[in-house]
Amino acid sequence: MFTRQRSGSVLCPSCGRLVGVNDVRCFHCGRPRPGMWGFTSVFRRLGRDFGFAPAVIAASALMYGVALLVDPQGIGGSGLMTLLAPSPKSLFLLGASGSLPVFELGRWWTVLSASFLHAGLLHIAFNMWWVKDLAPATAAAYGPARMVIIYIASGASGFALSSLIGHFLPDLPRFLGGAHFTVGASAAVFGLLGALVRYGQKRGSSALGQQALRWAAIMVLFGFVMPGIDNWAHVGGFAGGWVCAAW
Repeated sequence: MFTRQRSGSVLCPSCGRLVGVNDVRCFHCGRPRPGMWGFTSVFRRLGRDFGFAPAVIAASALMYGVALLVDPQGIGGSGLMTLLAPSPKSLFLLGASGSLPVFELGRWWTVLSASFLHAGLLHIAFNMWWVKDLAPATAAAYGPARMVIIYIASGASGFALSSLIGHFLPDLPRFLGGAHFTVGASAAVFGLLGALVRYGQKRGSSALGQQALRWAAIMVLFGFVMPGIDNWAHVGGFAGGWVCAAW
């Protein structure tokens, strides 16, 4: 099952064309180490993203369940958007981000942890649907390792920007303001979209880049219509994903 291939040809995980298993770079698309040191067939069994999307979904579902159990008396449920919503207390304890945790309480690490927390059943379902679709596509474009970096870094950059805006520009209108308290994978999701837009620009695949840009635009518009959406986290996540992909 874990036999290493030492010679011959394999399919490049990014472009699907034949390359040598020991090639340093794919001649067709430029992907480094397309033969994955001889373990291409092993990694392919895990999926294009090496199982990262299922891992994120499982971790987020676990943290969502823990958040409900930490403070069961505080669970929300008065409307669709707050259906089975963990209490602010439990989300704070587990690592919610925002200007209050980051700047007032010095919990800077929450820019990393907040991507795995969600504020309701619809919130986590929507975000995990995007992760399931976008993580494999981004991994196919950049490779699984770089996709993981893009996901984590863009989530952190999104929450960092939102926290900065919330702290230093507290008097902005509500829909333009940063977040004092924020959670969710959407900043990282926007990072994947930013990376796909950059891939379309770099590789000349205009259809892919334009589709990702349309998705991002629709989600931004949705954020201005719906209350409680952290628009600055989305902007920061998109920018972080684009920069990570361009670097």
